[in-house]
Amino acid sequence: MADPNPPPENVPPPSSAKAATETKKFFSGEKVHFPNPPDPTNPDPATLREQWKYAIRQYSRMYSHAWGTAILAGASFFALGWFIKGGNPLPSFGTHHDPPPPPPPPPADNTDEPRRA
Repeated sequence: MADPNPPPENVPPPSSAKAATETKKFFSGEKVHFPNPPDPTNPDPATLREQWKYAIRQYSRMYSHAWGTAILAGASFFALGWFIKGGNPLPSFGTHHDPPPPPPPPPADNTDEPRRA
């Protein structure tokens, strides 16, 4: 059964006034209010010193945690490789038990005579 109210095929573009009101919904031009605004004045030097020491302490803690995590991950992957391979996963460490390659065969001479020097 056909739709009793088919949508119009030629819909005119929205007028500039309508587009302007739609744009104002998204871009009101108002000043953005941050949830934690900056201080109106600079704090005293003692407060700045405390904040700086706290920031350095936090950064040092995060930095050491990152290095500890990286070292732990490296050791874990090394152990996993050792378990999967059944031996040392890094061939540069440890001993190399492959026999040396055999020496090349001497050149074949077509004559039965001994060589003259």
